[in-house]
Amino acid sequence: MRSLRLKMVLIMILMVSCLMLVMVSFLTSRVVSFYVTEFYDKMEQSFTTGFLQQLQNIAAQADDKASGAEQLKELVMAQADLGIDISDRNVYILDREGTVLSGSNARSAVTATPNLLTAMAGQVGQQSALMDRYMDLAVPINGGGYGYIVYVLDNRGTVNALTSEIVRIILRALVLGLAFCIALSFILSQIIISPIEQLTRGTQAVASGDFSKKLEVSSRDEIGTLTQNFNHMAQVLQDTLAEAENERSKLSTLFLHMTDGVAAFDAAGQLIHCNPAALSMLRKSENELRYDLFAGIAPLEDVLALRQPQFAEGSLQAGDRELELFLAPFSAESAGGVIVVIHDVTEQRRAEQTRREFVANVSHELRTPLTNIKSYAETIVQTGDELPPDLRSSFMNVILGETDRMTRIVQDLLTLSRFDSGRMEMNFTRFDLRQSVETVCRAEQLDAQSHGHTLTLLPGPTAMVNGDQSRIEQVVMNLLSNAIKYTPDGGEITVSTGLEDSHVWVRVRDNGIGIPEKDLPRLFERFYRVDKARSRASGGTGLGLSIAQEILRLHNGEIQIQSVYGKGTVVTVRLPVAAGGPDGE
Repeated sequence: MRSLRLKMVLIMILMVSCLMLVMVSFLTSRVVSFYVTEFYDKMEQSFTTGFLQQLQNIAAQADDKASGAEQLKELVMAQADLGIDISDRNVYILDREGTVLSGSNARSAVTATPNLLTAMAGQVGQQSALMDRYMDLAVPINGGGYGYIVYVLDNRGTVNALTSEIVRIILRALVLGLAFCIALSFILSQIIISPIEQLTRGTQAVASGDFSKKLEVSSRDEIGTLTQNFNHMAQVLQDTLAEAENERSKLSTLFLHMTDGVAAFDAAGQLIHCNPAALSMLRKSENELRYDLFAGIAPLEDVLALRQPQFAEGSLQAGDRELELFLAPFSAESAGGVIVVIHDVTEQRRAEQTRREFVANVSHELRTPLTNIKSYAETIVQTGDELPPDLRSSFMNVILGETDRMTRIVQDLLTLSRFDSGRMEMNFTRFDLRQSVETVCRAEQLDAQSHGHTLTLLPGPTAMVNGDQSRIEQVVMNLLSNAIKYTPDGGEITVSTGLEDSHVWVRVRDNGIGIPEKDLPRLFERFYRVDKARSRASGGTGLGLSIAQEILRLHNGEIQIQSVYGKGTVVTVRLPVAAGGPDGE
């Protein structure tokens, strides 16, 4: 701002100086022109025809050249209109060769001016220029035997004095004008620059992100309008930035927490940005992530050449994850790049595979009893009365058994369907889990004895739980049934209960065939069997553990299976103790 103020001061000084210079030039030229015009006017008024006749008469009557020159001088000096004052304006009488014969001062010679040369040639010399330092008039006088030149010379002393005075006056006015100009320019610059300085501070504050300060509007002129517009602009900018920041925050939060991976690359294939999901899916760090990772799907140049809504897609295997990728350019300019959206379809593909396996298993499980039923029924129909009664009865028992098996499969499927849809109704009551376990053990005792097993229920504390008693007993019965089925005849099965912190547990231990370690993670998959042939022979559907797990999930419980292949299995069920204490108090 100081430079602007200095510029304004200098401009004002220059303007005043130029104005004064023009005034000096104009006034001095006008003064000189006035005096030159006045000089020759006076000369014309003085050197009339009569006056010239007098001069010629003197020249004709002169006894000699010197006396004639002296008489001419006296006559000319006596002419009042000529203004001869000796100091500034003089008169000289010269012969035709330019020699001074007499004069109003002591000068013995004069400069041969153009007017004097004209007079020496016989003509009146009365020309003068404004730039000359003198004014002169040369009049040739002819009479008798002598020729004279009356030469009036003015050295412009009066003109120069007046001009000098004018210059001095103007210089004094210039000094005063410059002082006034400087003061006025400072005041004017302050009036103009102060709002500009305020605007500058405002722009600096806005540039630093501070939109809280509003500039004061101190005038109604263009500066005031500019200040109002700046305040409005700052408010609009603040609102726009706030809205943009809000949108950026939304996008950043969405980008950060979205489950799909997103990565952006520039036109050179360098990573610009990516979210944590992308790094987790690809199992790469940001330093390792480059576009060439996806080069097998589409080259970078091909993707950049696409136009909306075109995109490239492909799949990628990252460890045990199967990823589906969509690639699209985010700008058609050279400064653009490529956006890669990554979907983890591992669970989806696994679910599709599980669904296909489930449909295949259901079809297989239902086809086997249906085939048996059809075969035996066709045999009965075809043989009619020829079939022995005992064999007919045996065939009918097989048909009834296969029908019961199909019924159990359908019932189990319906149960799981209700769990999946959330429509399974539970009748929650407070009951003694220890007592329920004892009831189940008594019910399974005969089945265990038929296989020669020793079924033992160890002593345990009373444990009250909140839940559907029949469903919990169904879980325990399923575990005991599996232990009986998959333990070779003559085995030992032990059931125990206990309390641990805020949970009650039921544990079923057997010394049966056990479960291979590789099969343990899949035991709760529907229709999954470790030994498929033996499971079907024993009447199992492969859905019991899945149903047990769903029942316990609704009771906030859990089930754990520990097994050593060939040595036996331990299954533990845990349930929360009912409020009021394990003993019901």
